Amino acid sequence: MLDINRIRNNPQEVVDALAKKGYAADFTEILKWDDERKKTITEIEQLKAQKNKVSSQIPMLKKAGQSVEPIFEEMKKIGEEIAAGDAKIAELIEKIQNGLLVMPNIPDPDLLPGEKENNQVVKVFGEPPKFDFPLKNHVDLCTDLGIIDYERGTKLSGNGFWIYRGLGARLEWALLNYFIDEHIADGYEFILPPYQLGYNCGLGAGQFPKFADEVYWLDCDEDRKRNRFMLPTAETALVNMYSGEIVDESKLPMKFFAYSPCFRKEAGSARAEERGMIRGHQFNKIEMVQYAHPDHSKEAFEELVEKASRLVEKLGLHYRVSKLAAGDCSASMARTSDIEVWIPSMGIYKECSSVSNANDYQARRNNTRYRDSKTGKPQFLHTLNGSGLATSRIIPAIVEQYQNADGSVTIPEVLRKYMGGLEKITK
Repeated sequence: MLDINRIRNNPQEVVDALAKKGYAADFTEILKWDDERKKTITEIEQLKAQKNKVSSQIPMLKKAGQSVEPIFEEMKKIGEEIAAGDAKIAELIEKIQNGLLVMPNIPDPDLLPGEKENNQVVKVFGEPPKFDFPLKNHVDLCTDLGIIDYERGTKLSGNGFWIYRGLGARLEWALLNYFIDEHIADGYEFILPPYQLGYNCGLGAGQFPKFADEVYWLDCDEDRKRNRFMLPTAETALVNMYSGEIVDESKLPMKFFAYSPCFRKEAGSARAEERGMIRGHQFNKIEMVQYAHPDHSKEAFEELVEKASRLVEKLGLHYRVSKLAAGDCSASMARTSDIEVWIPSMGIYKECSSVSNANDYQARRNNTRYRDSKTGKPQFLHTLNGSGLATSRIIPAIVEQYQNADGSVTIPEVLRKYMGGLEKITK
């Protein structure tokens, strides 16, 4: 959520920044409501002062033997005016918050405006593998090897689902264990969150209200705010763990990672670049999250990008890192770098990790703060997240980049200890 004071003090600056995301901001109504809120607060303070002045007359009137009934009547009237003013303020605050909740985050100043066309490749690792035999795509390879069953996955749940079988299930589990071991070695705390979350989590993460229709709801009540939904990413849970709390500044940065299946309604299209496991309704992912001090937010972001990149590098996969333009960052994020792995059969890179910094946007929405050691006052901290990693893009990359002429697939060396020393997956 945006800072109303920043909007008031530099409205054009915020308008120009949001325009880089393609968002046309208009703060007229919000600032009018905020002016009215401030005016009402002043009026209430005057009424309270008047009420105190009137009530101070009661002892003197009683001492003089005069009736205090008129005083009580006046105090009652003032009290009703104060209550009406408080209700008005509450209504104005709700209007202001609802107006701010639908606005995207302000992109960092160094980001280019626009969409994907202005993304910048900032790193390339390795070279695309070359093959001296006919190249197969991951769907055919996985089907021939019997490690992914797309047909029966569709039979069970419809399009956008698949079944890991035999060595495919072991490869999936090997990847997850490899990711987990790497994050533990880096000092991150392992979290297994609930897979069903309350509305407040979607709101705090910045996914609601705008994207509330893109998750799977467990509809038990007409009011979604009283329902739960299946988490679309563990980030939604992790960034809300300390909502409404003031954390000890000395504990920052707090570093977490979580394993979870992720559930998403959008599962792409029938386009070739989204076939097989590239995009589905359910997939496994390890998610990294940091709660950072604002002064060290930049370093935290760079650390997460390096961590996600290293995971792909140690798998021996060709990939690149792209710095996203403002309009290609999600609504909640101030900056994002994508780690994009090469899919040979498609001749394109596909994102396997997005590392993002929300700055204080999520913390303002879920009221997560730290107490500043210098001033003693609570301040909003920064939240960052990154996939570490999503397996549904990594397995296609492994299968295709490590395929052999005989239809087998060589297992990356770092995964072999999790697969009983197996070096290849064969028919």
